[in-house]
Amino acid sequence: MVLLAFGIPGDQERDEEEPLSAVRVAQTNYTGAVSAGLVCAGALQAQGHGSLVVLSSVAGERARRADFIYGSSKAGLDAFAQGLGDALHGTGVHVMVVRPGLVRPAGAAHGTDTRAGTAGAPLATIPFTRTPLVTTPDAVADAIVTGLRRRSETVWVPGALRAVMSALRHVPRPLFRRLPV
Repeated sequence: MVLLAFGIPGDQERDEEEPLSAVRVAQTNYTGAVSAGLVCAGALQAQGHGSLVVLSSVAGERARRADFIYGSSKAGLDAFAQGLGDALHGTGVHVMVVRPGLVRPAGAAHGTDTRAGTAGAPLATIPFTRTPLVTTPDAVADAIVTGLRRRSETVWVPGALRAVMSALRHVPRPLFRRLPV
């Protein structure tokens, strides 16, 4: 099993003003993951079995104004991983895309945190109260293990995000722009 889990959230405001900064986000989150993903998939295919777990993000499901550079890079990664999974179907290699929402870092159960979140927003602006749409590293790990056992192709963490994002995906853009997401 290979866990492909790397990326950077970037800084949306800076990235819009400094295109090279935006390119760094795209190169890390998409190009770097494509390169590593192909190498890992080739090794798994050569051995005839295995799983490639690709950590994407709920942000890749629909780009938001607040983090569209990060979100678009994760959308590309997500599409790549799905296509790679289709290409490897029947080879003994399983590809699973994991779409976590905001992952609450260890030690940030109450209050706020100053690091960057998986959805691209600075955590200092996000109060970590109990909400069904915020998850933990342990919950993501558990969902990966369960997904591997089930040979799932896509895993949402928390699972409630599947319904939320399905609804948001169908909201017309003029209305979506006005939502506080």
